[in-house]
Amino acid sequence: MSWSRALLTALAVCALLLAGSAGCGSGDTQGRKGAGVSPSPVGKVLDDTDEQGRHYREVGKKGAPEVGIEVEPDAAEDSWDVTLTFHDFRFSPAGAKSVAVAGRGTVRLLVDGRTVARLRVPEYRLAADLVPHGTHHVTARLYADDGTVWAVHGKPVESTADITASVAQATPDGSKVPSSGSTSAQGSK
Repeated sequence: MSWSRALLTALAVCALLLAGSAGCGSGDTQGRKGAGVSPSPVGKVLDDTDEQGRHYREVGKKGAPEVGIEVEPDAAEDSWDVTLTFHDFRFSPAGAKSVAVAGRGTVRLLVDGRTVARLRVPEYRLAADLVPHGTHHVTARLYADDGTVWAVHGKPVESTADITASVAQATPDGSKVPSSGSTSAQGSK
């Protein structure tokens, strides 16, 4: 009979623990506004928007994400190689919730203010036909997962490289060089 007494004691202790934990806090939060568990908001959404109408999400300069951009011609592929560098920023995985999380999101690559790619990786091959003859601005802009633009002091967190595409010239091996120059990168944060 001692085993049944031990079993009953163990069941009673489990029932008390479960009833106690279920009751702890459940009555405390009822009727109080804001007492529930919710993620803290990241930054402040501003009225200002980008070219596509996406609102800026203002964050403080300290710990704000940063992006750098470098664009180089790739003669072998008749394209441009875009390389991004980051500080206090990481890419969100595909399928991430549509919620702003500090220092996380995607990058939109723009050529002359027009979005050409949404990136989740730091390298991209930009087709030469997206940068016809002339000078162009290639911009990497940081976005939160909810579609807002990361911003500091009311300006989007972005970096721009000015590139000049000239008429493609054939090289001795038959490949074409798409450009005469690349990059004076400017960042803003």
